[in-house]
Amino acid sequence: MKDKIILLSIFFIVLSSCVSKKDILYLQFDQIDQAKVSNDYQLTFKPDDLVQIIVASEDLVASQPFNLPIVASSPTAIQAMGQSKLMSYLIDASGEIEFPVLGNLKLGGLTRVEAIKLIKEKLTPEYLKSPVINILITNFKITVIGDVKRPQVFNIENERITIFDAIGLAGDLNITGNRKNITVIREEKNIKKIYTVDLTSNKLVTSPIYYLQQNDVIYVKQNNAKVQDASYTRNTGLFISLGSVIISLITILTR
Repeated sequence: MKDKIILLSIFFIVLSSCVSKKDILYLQFDQIDQAKVSNDYQLTFKPDDLVQIIVASEDLVASQPFNLPIVASSPTAIQAMGQSKLMSYLIDASGEIEFPVLGNLKLGGLTRVEAIKLIKEKLTPEYLKSPVINILITNFKITVIGDVKRPQVFNIENERITIFDAIGLAGDLNITGNRKNITVIREEKNIKKIYTVDLTSNKLVTSPIYYLQQNDVIYVKQNNAKVQDASYTRNTGLFISLGSVIISLITILTR
């Protein structure tokens, strides 16, 4: 009888902490308007971005003054010789860089297309004819923390990453991660903005944070079952004792 009472008590505790599959599966609910789904990802340059700007033209000699020098990086334990790489510009707090010959250029707040257009207008036709401009962020990173398998900071090379890509890099959410209340912290025009998204809703693909921006922080909270489990872990013995007493009283009274 005592064994049955203990088993019943454990059963009730486990039952109360069960998670429905509706809380686990991604992209289950809500119809979306396909017209609102866009693949037109636009990265915006921000203060503290490190950017490489390569200027090319038919006249290699004429374009040379508009490119920063190539420097050798320090060797590492893996690379005995180090690597050569182009120096980068740091976008300052006012959104500007100091560009060779042209002086200060404001890139903060511009998309890549807008920044390339600005530099081309400054160079043409006084300095170069039909220049080709390429701009790359060298310190693009996102951070995933909370109830995931591998919380950490990830350096991204291609600058195009979705929230699901980031979750994949972190090894996916743990089974106890709250998929319906994901927090994304983003800096926009020097203001920290907080977005909340539901990974179980199809509407996520139309969200402004479906495509991540540099320095975004994704925070995955624990679900209610995990929070309750923390309490159960501390008080399991007490709950079993109380459950045993209650079941014993019920058994005595119903004889």
